[in-house]
Amino acid sequence: MRWPRDDAKLDRVRAAMEEAGLDALVVRAPDDVLYLTNFWGMKGYDAAVFPREGEPTLITLGTSAADAADTAWTSDVHLFDLYDAGDPRPPASRTLDLALEAAGDYERIGLELSLGTQASDRMVGEPTTFTKAWFDAWPDAADATPLLNAARAIKTEQEVARMRIANEIAAAAMEHVWGQLRPGMTEAEAAALWLGHVHGQGTNRDDVDLALGFSLVWSGSGIRTFTATGDRPVQENEPTLFEIWVCADGYWCDHTKNLCPGELRPEYAELEEQLLSVYETLVGLCRPGQSLAELDRAGRDAIAAIGYPGQPSHPLCHGVGARAHEPPYAHQAAGGELAEGMVLAVEPGVYWEGGGGLRFEDNFLVMTSGPEKLSPFPDGIVRRG
Repeated sequence: MRWPRDDAKLDRVRAAMEEAGLDALVVRAPDDVLYLTNFWGMKGYDAAVFPREGEPTLITLGTSAADAADTAWTSDVHLFDLYDAGDPRPPASRTLDLALEAAGDYERIGLELSLGTQASDRMVGEPTTFTKAWFDAWPDAADATPLLNAARAIKTEQEVARMRIANEIAAAAMEHVWGQLRPGMTEAEAAALWLGHVHGQGTNRDDVDLALGFSLVWSGSGIRTFTATGDRPVQENEPTLFEIWVCADGYWCDHTKNLCPGELRPEYAELEEQLLSVYETLVGLCRPGQSLAELDRAGRDAIAAIGYPGQPSHPLCHGVGARAHEPPYAHQAAGGELAEGMVLAVEPGVYWEGGGGLRFEDNFLVMTSGPEKLSPFPDGIVRRG
């Protein structure tokens, strides 16, 4: 889908660059290239030179020329070949050559020097990382990662619209699974039902070019903090937990939803009630000005109060946007506060010794009037008799 240029976010980045004294950003993470140019590459060898003034430069494969023409917010596109019969170097070397050329007139350059994670490309979910030569090419570069993190944390109206699409696709796929989940099918079969609907029906929408799903599914005693989906059977009268992500044209949602075929066992009904109270406490704190440290502390104190001190071992809250997990993160040993326009995944969880437990998670837009839940699918455990 052709989205109009999002000047609100690009102007925010340029204002931050001026404050930091940067003439241009040179980025190669697929999510940062997408953020600054609206182009989501196929193989991860793409880059962008984003100046404080003037037209950005997109660097991508020649086979992606049509995609760039259809989606990119810049007409300055430099192409190279994935395989070059006269150049045995890796493709990223040709990316670097073109990036150096495009950035040659700028003095103060910002690179993603402290980038920890990145979103994958469109093709195989095999993130392409650049070698030392990329960073050595700009020995005096500043670290632009904090600048980009701060800019990306506040979503524009267009970004929220794109994230709503991902949320709708995830919810529609859960509705599809809800009608077909049966005791005895394997966790992997349940995951395949969800994944197939995301990719097939999500990509079939008029407002989406490509929808990709990612999932972890566990049932009953198979529920853990994070383990692989396997061939364990879906349990009757116990929750089957779907830890799920959808990426729609580069923008993400991150959910955890629970289905139960049959009548829910009493111990799970009790845990559901307890954990929903924690969840509601955390969601209620998602307001502008809220300390992230206090949000984390309040959530963990609430979990301890229902009898599970020290849980969970994963974050209770993090940002979502052009990655499924991005700043800000709620951590009681760190700083920062919430601001209007942030989108957060809120995800408290409790896990029993030996297996079993629950996690609830949805995405919320932080607003002065109160947090807005982005997914139409219910929280808690959805029963199906």
